[in-house]
Amino acid sequence: MSPLALDAKWLRHHPLPHHPEDTDKNSRGQVMLVGGSRMVPGGVVLTAEAAFRAGAGKVQIALPEPLAIPAGFSLPEAGFFPLPATLDGEIAGPGDLAERVGRCGCLAIGPAIGSTPAAGLVLDALLPVADMTVILDAAAVAAAADRHGQVAALDGRAILTPHVGEMAQLTGLAAEDIEARRDEIVADYARRLRAVVLIKGATTIIANPEGELIVYAGGGVGLATGGSGDVLTGAIAGLSARGLPPWEATCWGVWLHGEAGRRLAERLGPMGFMARELPAEFPSLMRGV
Repeated sequence: MSPLALDAKWLRHHPLPHHPEDTDKNSRGQVMLVGGSRMVPGGVVLTAEAAFRAGAGKVQIALPEPLAIPAGFSLPEAGFFPLPATLDGEIAGPGDLAERVGRCGCLAIGPAIGSTPAAGLVLDALLPVADMTVILDAAAVAAAADRHGQVAALDGRAILTPHVGEMAQLTGLAAEDIEARRDEIVADYARRLRAVVLIKGATTIIANPEGELIVYAGGGVGLATGGSGDVLTGAIAGLSARGLPPWEATCWGVWLHGEAGRRLAERLGPMGFMARELPAEFPSLMRGV
């Protein structure tokens, strides 16, 4: 199947959920994020802010215990669950998250985790009990390389957000091969994993298990900056929690992230803006479609 273009026309045919005036924060959608490490202590906060800006009513963050209080002061709107930590500041175990995740509408695992084994511990604990949309990002994508069956068992509720290097870890293929055959490979693994899979890059390609492909032409070179992927994950998570199915949430999230980059490039210049500046553009972008 030839890829469709991800543009305003496509988005208007796949509209965002409508929330009436009497909606409360719980019914607007709850996100649970699992991530963070001492090496990148603020990355998961970027993800959380993006989820809020995409419209989630509540965001909760599970992260290594030493990071909980500082992160709480940096984002007072979120709730925090401290997790056991290793001496080098990685997640050492899932704590009681398996009992907590049932109340959320979207579970996102991986932002700012610096260790594939740490991400694997979380996947093993949470994937078997997850009955909501689950986003795997960064180290969680790499950890999924040995857990294809667990991802496929989610039966269409998984979203994977790798760049080419992470896609190589997930598939065992060479990065050069993936670059040369991105459309074919992303469609193949979306079918194998029964998941929505994207490959980030200057042009982003997205596939779903039914064989649909969609391409976003990119938001510009300014998005190639630290924390940008964390923001993308948060955008998709917030939209998922609000009620969009995985395919629509992923496409909308990619578009919001890219168009935010375009706006900042027009206002500030093509490079030099920060990932933390992207989420503030989401509300007006959503209103404008």
